[in-house]
Amino acid sequence: MSEEKSLNFIEEIVENDLNSGKYETLVTRFPPEPNGYLHIGHAKAICLNFGLTQKYGGYTNLRFDDTNPVTEKTEYVNSQQEDIKWLGFNWKNELYASNYFDELYGFALKLIEKGLAYVDESTADEIAALKGTPTEPGQDSPHRNRSIEENLDLFTRMKNGEFGDGAYTLRAKIDMTSPNMLMRDPIIYRIKHAEHHRTGNKWCIYPMYDFAHGQSDSIENITHSICTLEYVSHRELYDWLIEKLEIFPSKQYEFARLNLTSTVMSKRKLLQLVNENLVSGWDDPRMPTISGLRRRGFTPKSIREFCERIGIAKRENLIELSLLEFCIREDLNKTANRVMAVLDPIKLVITNYPEGKTEELIGENNPEAEDGGGTRVIPFSNELWIEREDFMEVPAKKWFRLAPGAMVRLKFAYIVKCEDFVKDANGNVTEIHCTYIPESKSGSDTSGVHVKGTIHWVSAQHAKTAEIRLYDRLFTSETPDAEEGDFKDYLNPESLTILPNAYIEPALAEASLDNRYQFIRKGYFCLDKDSTADKLVFNRTVTLKDTFKKA
Repeated sequence: MSEEKSLNFIEEIVENDLNSGKYETLVTRFPPEPNGYLHIGHAKAICLNFGLTQKYGGYTNLRFDDTNPVTEKTEYVNSQQEDIKWLGFNWKNELYASNYFDELYGFALKLIEKGLAYVDESTADEIAALKGTPTEPGQDSPHRNRSIEENLDLFTRMKNGEFGDGAYTLRAKIDMTSPNMLMRDPIIYRIKHAEHHRTGNKWCIYPMYDFAHGQSDSIENITHSICTLEYVSHRELYDWLIEKLEIFPSKQYEFARLNLTSTVMSKRKLLQLVNENLVSGWDDPRMPTISGLRRRGFTPKSIREFCERIGIAKRENLIELSLLEFCIREDLNKTANRVMAVLDPIKLVITNYPEGKTEELIGENNPEAEDGGGTRVIPFSNELWIEREDFMEVPAKKWFRLAPGAMVRLKFAYIVKCEDFVKDANGNVTEIHCTYIPESKSGSDTSGVHVKGTIHWVSAQHAKTAEIRLYDRLFTSETPDAEEGDFKDYLNPESLTILPNAYIEPALAEASLDNRYQFIRKGYFCLDKDSTADKLVFNRTVTLKDTFKKA
């Protein structure tokens, strides 16, 4: 009998709340800001929020926190929706903070009417100077004690567009001596004359995140508002606003965000990489974005498994990228068909095999597959492509591949013996001549000859050409964010190697973007969206083993 998996601390809270009758229905939300593409860190939050309502019933809303019109785009909304669906989750309601702009404006008026908010014309520098420090109390703004009537008039005029950007702000009136700096009269509305991706030019004042977020949760009756640890200090303001507005008491809970080695997670820094053309786009296969991982060949299952393995904690930690790679290897080992591809080709001619003859050999698709994997037909002829690294003119000790006089087995085919080779004017080997043993055919070998090495190949007559893109870690440092200088100084110059003239089995001409393959002895690969009918492009998802050398 398997042990029951222990609950994480958020699951314990949820179970207690449901069992005590505090809530009848569990309601969570995933609230991305549509200012970039989602990354692997968001995947952890997605799996947590949607996973809770899958486990305990209830539902999850997708709510876009679109309160900053300058940085937000419909493109980002669409990509974020696609990523969530691809990961295997469905939301009940698609919502936007901008849905609530009228209600939020009403909430702001209510605070003013209660004497709990005021309009301030202090500049950003003046507000910062009066804010104090963590050890020194702040000082009241000279505009803090305006009358309710004057505040209502000014806030209405702010809404009506009478003032320029930054001329006024609306601040909550809380406590300028609070030990929590966020409680020292935080700004809750600012003037921003900018077109919004959904509301156009209807508004020229926009709520700040802290004002919009908790109130949006409350409007939607979110029972458990789950966010990352950097919002711990925001919880006091979250609760204060809900209490003073006398609205549904959503509760905020914080967990440790995902920190992953050899990459950056800041959307600002990822946007820098995109805008400065240091990567090909948000979905560059080296990026930690969900769309980048998808393009590289990661599967939804592997990412969900990764999120499950790292768990939900209260303390920040750094997760090795190798764990994510382990999860995709584990998944693809059971699901990816084995095929043969030669990335750095050299010609092998079997001199005693009839020229012009084609033989159809049988290859296993995936011996690890639960259904047995099935088989496929592989054409064989007297001229093959093999890997250049599988031949050595002067063999090293314990060399079990091809060399003058040495024998190897060709995968799914015959045993061959190297008789001689040809060099060009520069001394490079261009062609290897072998003989084969007709009785040594795989599956019916009666030759009595035993060899230690097996190499892969493709028939030169039948092979298709392809471009192969070998991806590695984007940064040479495990913690580029923490290094001195610019994080871009640690970009890995070898994060992408392009092999323009590889040869692949003819069956791969039918590959689709949904397929995953193990190129025998080379790693796991998938078709890239850049492929055309005339030019196939394959991305390496991950090597067969963890080969990364730490700098």
